[in-house]
Amino acid sequence: MTVRSAQETDFSRVTELLEALGRAHVTHDSYALARQVYLNQLEDPNAAHLVAIDNGVVAGFCSLHFRTRLNHTTPQAWIPDLFVDPATRGRGAAKTLLIEAERLARERGCYELALESGYERSEAHLLYSAAGMQDAGKFFRKPL
Repeated sequence: MTVRSAQETDFSRVTELLEALGRAHVTHDSYALARQVYLNQLEDPNAAHLVAIDNGVVAGFCSLHFRTRLNHTTPQAWIPDLFVDPATRGRGAAKTLLIEAERLARERGCYELALESGYERSEAHLLYSAAGMQDAGKFFRKPL
């Protein structure tokens, strides 16, 4: 299992993974704009987007953002999306992505690495706990 930065050519596969995670589906009408958002994110200096490669195939994706927070002098590393194809789970992709995200966060001088995860993702929660992360709260949202 290897990890590398996401590339322009990974767009379709990353989109498939995000859709499987429960993110919005990219339709014919939204394709061009979604692709542009993806390309812009790849160039964002306050983000890192990683893919796990298993036997030459993108098996997982991790989006990592470095954001400033009030009362902190260093950024927070935040993972809004971390997902591995169910067909390739158990081979270390998620762990490898998480290790690389933490390495990048430490390199950037972040004060913490945080992520959000749905209640139904209990298997992922075991990985996060094993990686030394703490269950630190709840996530609320209101669709607009």
